[in-house]
Amino acid sequence: MSLSFAEADNIAQVLSEALPYIQRFSGATIVIKYGGNAMVDTGLQSSFARDLVLLKTVGINPVVVHGGGPQIGQLLKRLGKQTEFVQGMRVTDADTMDVVEMVLGGLVNKQIVHLINQHRGHAVGLSGKDGGLIHARPLRLTQQEAKDQPSEIIDIGHVGEVDSIDASVVNLLRKGDFIPVIAPIGVGQDGLSYNINADLVAGKVAEVLGAESLILLTNTQGLLDKQGKLLTGLNTRQVNDLIADGTIQGGMLPKIRCALSAVGAGVQSARIIDGRIPHAVLIELFTQQGIGTLLN
Repeated sequence: MSLSFAEADNIAQVLSEALPYIQRFSGATIVIKYGGNAMVDTGLQSSFARDLVLLKTVGINPVVVHGGGPQIGQLLKRLGKQTEFVQGMRVTDADTMDVVEMVLGGLVNKQIVHLINQHRGHAVGLSGKDGGLIHARPLRLTQQEAKDQPSEIIDIGHVGEVDSIDASVVNLLRKGDFIPVIAPIGVGQDGLSYNINADLVAGKVAEVLGAESLILLTNTQGLLDKQGKLLTGLNTRQVNDLIADGTIQGGMLPKIRCALSAVGAGVQSARIIDGRIPHAVLIELFTQQGIGTLLN
């Protein structure tokens, strides 16, 4: 069945609107943190992979950093291993770290690579351990039992933070016809493996690569004001004001800080968008309105 005139005109308008944005981003690197619903819904998985191939085809260099917390939790449960959380962080002993590496570096990473390749892209899966990509240090949490007592340092095992990034292997891939897909696992000076928050890894990778933009896929619209209205086009001062008045809190706070850090280090923009929307990345990059929160 052929398109009606109205349908054809609408498609033409969409493609025409995308042209200046394609021209703007051509040759640029976009780092995308992939997680949440977009990772577990099969329809969203397929559309995300297809969109990455489209970006690469029009001359944009996408680099993907993925999470996998729910998948790790599911496998630990199947293995009968109890999971303990401290301040939202999974306590990760050596056995749990083996499961983390199996899920992130194996199962999840290879699923993403396979989907991209199914859509005739060329993806290469990496762990942060490959090519010395991610150097980690142990993450130490602090807890104060009482006001008049010193803070207690809490060791949560193989959970880390980024010490440094050596992006040599990523540079080789992005300059070719490849889409790097990175599992957020790093190696410490002690030779041990560490699981690192994927948002933080994506931000640091974007900084080191001099990315045009950092995109964080979430399970929310983006940053909302106290009335539930989407906020966008924010600068650092405005964001700090929103943190001070309590508008930004909870799980959005570390994402915002990660995004601000990237922008402060030279990334041109950071975007927090709703990964539950099909083709969210394309809509954000190639339309004037976008769909999420833009920080610059």
